Amino acid sequence: MALVLHSGPGNKNAFKALIAAEYSGVKIELTKNFEMGVTNKTPEFLKMNPLGKVPVLETPEGAVFESNAIARYVARLNDGNPLFGSSRIEQAHVEQWMDFAATEVDPGVAWYLYPRLGYIPYSQTTEETAIASLKRALGSLNTHLASKTFLVGHSVTLADIVLTCNLYHGFARILTKSFTSEFPHVERYFWTMVSQPNFKKVMGDVKQAESVPPVPKKAAVPKFVMDEVYDMELYEWTKVDISDEAQRERVSAMIEDQEPFEGEALLDAKCFK
Repeated sequence: MALVLHSGPGNKNAFKALIAAEYSGVKIELTKNFEMGVTNKTPEFLKMNPLGKVPVLETPEGAVFESNAIARYVARLNDGNPLFGSSRIEQAHVEQWMDFAATEVDPGVAWYLYPRLGYIPYSQTTEETAIASLKRALGSLNTHLASKTFLVGHSVTLADIVLTCNLYHGFARILTKSFTSEFPHVERYFWTMVSQPNFKKVMGDVKQAESVPPVPKKAAVPKFVMDEVYDMELYEWTKVDISDEAQRERVSAMIEDQEPFEGEALLDAKCFK
């Protein structure tokens, strides 16, 4: 059985395994016709990853999820793979920078980008915090790369693959030249990595974002809804006598029979005692 990577196209987390495979001489098949929100909700997929997240690697020995774990598995299929470094200290440094990419870089990019794409609610305070955190991480990285081409040693390692993939959506979708110019060594490093043949084979030609995506506009509450709204504080609410068993049972039944609501609420409600 060949290795099968379950993910949609353009997934930067799937890129990690695919690039590692190119460097390791490992063949991976990418699932065809993968539809996010559909394929990853099937019983077959959920057996491989109960959370329904991508990517997932299907192997003869069982499934592996979490992108860094998948990349490590692929790289270890090649004994003595230089992607892990050439000494124990280099191996430790590879793991160190993989963790740095996951805990310092990836969250900063995500919390800056995703609200502007409408994936999560936008908050100016959250965005400012994300930018400050990302700049702090890129500043540290810039200092490290001042005299280095690669994160560890003198060739590409798994750390370079993971970090570059975590920077990918940032450079391609929101980190404009005016943002990244503060970190010239990071810029040089990123463009050097994505120009490597094994990276380019997976990522294609990468172009830097020319502008920051605008903040999504909030959907206006339809007029007909506003016309029907009444002042809840003036409403004459029916009070429940909790000493009356019949009333208590009726309220309990109403709560138990309530169907779950799916979607976005149009109005905020106020609750009174």
